[in-house]
Amino acid sequence: MADPCIIALDAMGGDHGPGVVVPAALKYRARNPHVELILVGDEERLGDCLGKASRERLRIRHTTQEVAMDESPSKALRGKKDSSMRVAIDLVQRGEAQACVSAGNTGALMATARFVLKTLPGVDRPAISTTVPALRGHTHMLDLGANVDCTGAHLFQFAVMGSELASVVDGIRSPKVALLNIGQEEIKGNEQVKQAHELLLASSLNYIGYVEGDDIYLGDVDVVVCDGFIGNVALKSSEGVAKFIAQSLRAQFKRTLLSRLAALAAMPVLRRFGRDIDPRRYNGASLLGLRGIVIKSHGGADELAFENAIQIAEKEIRADISRRIGEQVERQLVAEPYKESA
Repeated sequence: MADPCIIALDAMGGDHGPGVVVPAALKYRARNPHVELILVGDEERLGDCLGKASRERLRIRHTTQEVAMDESPSKALRGKKDSSMRVAIDLVQRGEAQACVSAGNTGALMATARFVLKTLPGVDRPAISTTVPALRGHTHMLDLGANVDCTGAHLFQFAVMGSELASVVDGIRSPKVALLNIGQEEIKGNEQVKQAHELLLASSLNYIGYVEGDDIYLGDVDVVVCDGFIGNVALKSSEGVAKFIAQSLRAQFKRTLLSRLAALAAMPVLRRFGRDIDPRRYNGASLLGLRGIVIKSHGGADELAFENAIQIAEKEIRADISRRIGEQVERQLVAEPYKESA
């Protein structure tokens, strides 16, 4: 039987707050008897959402404040010390929980987590990483918005963290790591990417070179590394394309009686396709490089999506991901090429 683990949930964060977090927590708890969940937020509102549901392996930690989705990170950090977000992270820092999951304000979550938990030795900046569907399963991608401007050394650190994440979570012995670039030729890319390229070539990581945007989904790669500006644009563009395809297919199948009949025949295939690209099943981005586990759920996540974020938190707890990343970073950053560039 699996060892028990404790996960703190920012129950007030996101677009839907307790209306999604509480039912998602109840469903996840029902399927995972070895997990204990702490709902962090307004006790009265959480109690109303829980109703007569059993409180077994479910605790409430009352807070008096919330972080708004459009609130500045600095304001949230300075003035919201009793917010559900801050208290959930505090529980991780004090060892009362092993991970935190929040659908709240991304900037505030990153700033608060970095302030409270601190970064691992050798890590200059935490990075946001998530998985995206690919032909061969999925691809880990980072950074997705935490760091807009990055040096080559930062990109190298992201690669180290992403490689260890893929190794631990997916069980890949030597994950294939690549840098996202505007071409695969050596001469292409800005100075930061070129510097990271040289550092990766000199490292012990399984670095396969540059990849272009289509390789995220079509290529034979496990980890794709880029700065947060490019990563966020690439991710949001991909989500938009997926929605465009889904809506276009629905519109085409509804055009005529014949197309409606064709849709009925194709329904099993369409359902499997929809499941494979459903962003809810990939919800839950890891804040890597911290001395603790923090998972960012999409702000508009529904119950299924938030459950997936909880599952990612549990996986990272059981993999002891923070310790493993810390050890890997320490091994890679003592290399002479990296020390010289830093």
